[in-house]
Amino acid sequence: MRRQIVAGNWKLNGTIPQTEKLIGALLAGKSKNERVTVLVCPPYTSLETASRLLKGSHISLGAQDMSEHDGGAYTGEISAEMLLTVGATFVILGHSERRQFHAESDDLVNRKAKIALAAGLTPIICVGETLDQREAGKTEKVVGTQVSGCLAGFSTDDLKKIVIAYEPVWAIGTGKTATPEQAQLVHAFIRTMVRDMDSKAGDMLPILYGGSVKPGNAQELMAQPDIDGSLVGGASLKADDFIAIISAC
Repeated sequence: MRRQIVAGNWKLNGTIPQTEKLIGALLAGKSKNERVTVLVCPPYTSLETASRLLKGSHISLGAQDMSEHDGGAYTGEISAEMLLTVGATFVILGHSERRQFHAESDDLVNRKAKIALAAGLTPIICVGETLDQREAGKTEKVVGTQVSGCLAGFSTDDLKKIVIAYEPVWAIGTGKTATPEQAQLVHAFIRTMVRDMDSKAGDMLPILYGGSVKPGNAQELMAQPDIDGSLVGGASLKADDFIAIISAC
């Protein structure tokens, strides 16, 4: 069986006191599910605090982005080694908000992912189409281009170590959610693409759904055969909601 993953992307939320409170609530609640890898991705300034609080627990730590560079004169950037020193084991790459607001390309995401893998971090590579692209019938073309570009030059071993998150841009933070059937179709398409690169890797690859995931829709979404968990935004900032999504796996 493929592993199930539920990742909380806190985005631009989470001061150190807020981080302490939220993680405390997650650890005190029923956030452990033996079938699920659970992780949280706080902002950089809260990573060390989160790492200390999560040490020895069932919750892993991820970052929301990282640099394509190992070091040097790159003001404001964070390297893979820096993430490792605070205990991160996952990193989100190519989120639509990074693509939209920071002009990140598939080629850049590809370079970052290769550096993450070389450092021992698990990249969660995000792909997804806009509403205009979906309505124009271009979902598979857009997502296919993103997948092939982001995974270009990956070895068979690399493919077995990554996670993909399908996040339709039109469903992120809008309250709109792809229907389970819509999400399943795209997940199956992504899996077929990776199977064409390596059949075993395609079978093993965890593909998460993201985009206004809530306790009320999580179970139906994650019951789909090619949906292996979720990348959760707003609902991950409420301990009860995040725990309910974890339980839905």
